Formats: sequence, C-alpha cells, structure tokens
Amino acid sequence: MTENTVSTEDTFSPDVTTVRNDALHRYELRVGGKLAVQSRFMDRPGHVDFIHTDTAEDFKGQGLAKVLAHFALDDVVSSGKRIIPHCPFIYAYLKKHDDAYEQFIDWPEQPPTDDITAS
Repeated sequence: MTENTVSTEDTFSPDVTTVRNDALHRYELRVGGKLAVQSRFMDRPGHVDFIHTDTAEDFKGQGLAKVLAHFALDDVVSSGKRIIPHCPFIYAYLKKHDDAYEQFIDWPEQPPTDDITAS
C-alpha cells in the first residue's frame, strides 16, 4: 500500500491522507481516519483502469474527489503505467487536466455515461 499525506496546498484538514490500497483495488482519501472518497481500479498489463469514484455522503461538495484523483493519477504515472479512464469522474477530471496527463492516457472508445458527481 502506498501512503501519502496530501500537500499543504491541497489540504482541507491536517487529517487528510491518501493511500493506494492494493488489497481492495482502490485509492482512498481519508479525513480523520474515515473513508471519504474511494476510486476503484483494475490493474491491467501496463495500465491502471479506473472503474468508479465514490464520495461518502458526509464529504460531498468539498472537492475531495479531485484531490484523490490528482494523487491517484500521479501515482499511476510515477509507476510507469498508463491510465484508462472508464470511471466517469476520472474521465471528466482528465478532460479538464489533459495537458498534465495526455501522454499517459489510453482513452476508451466510448466515453463513460454514468453520473460524474463524485466530488
């Protein structure tokens, strides 16, 4: 499991941490030890395929999903793998930040159609 405390410019609280939880195949953002946001993924050869991002009800609307997306995508890039954004939230995040990640993305043939209100 990779763990990182969010940098000060991204921190909403000193108790915000981000981790890659390989056992559960998800990235997690915790606030005060409580799971606030999770982004589920599947490891594929040379890729990390993001499937779904979910924010707990008590933490919606605070921008925490964006913080987790930034951490997760940077983690994938630093591992030398490529990103497949089947998750609607990650897909939308990448469309807004494609300048930072474009060379690391393998776009799906069809854009995801689920709700993208993870944050």
